Amino acid sequence: MKLQDILTLNCTSCAVPAASKKRILEKICQIAASEVGNADPGDLLDSLLDREKMGSTGIGNGIAIPHGRLTHTNKAVAVLLTTEEAIDFDAIDNRDVDIFISLFVPEDRCKEHLDTLQSIAKLFSDKQTLKQVRKCSNDKQLYDLVQQAS
Repeated sequence: MKLQDILTLNCTSCAVPAASKKRILEKICQIAASEVGNADPGDLLDSLLDREKMGSTGIGNGIAIPHGRLTHTNKAVAVLLTTEEAIDFDAIDNRDVDIFISLFVPEDRCKEHLDTLQSIAKLFSDKQTLKQVRKCSNDKQLYDLVQQAS
């Protein structure tokens, strides 16, 4: 499964104000919960925080891919946010993060989860794509950029 298959415009947000790792994760969970419908933002946050305890999902170059599991649904959800200012996210390269691609998948779809994480990492490893993402000034522009990416 590719990011383009599960990302919606409702789950894409450009230039989000966030001052900390916890605040950006809370924002991601609010957006994801409204997309899923029956998910509790607190449960989603717990899922992300549990994953972060194993090691930061900040993969470097100002990018983080926080991810977690969903219960009581078979729908995968992706959330893409950029922040107004880069924030400390304990990334592996010690750089602050300004691009967040978050993924929530049903508990029983582990293989798809790994494939989707791999496709996200590949998409955002392209320097030109990163430059374009950082230039986006509105949600629609950011969403369209990802949808058009190969």
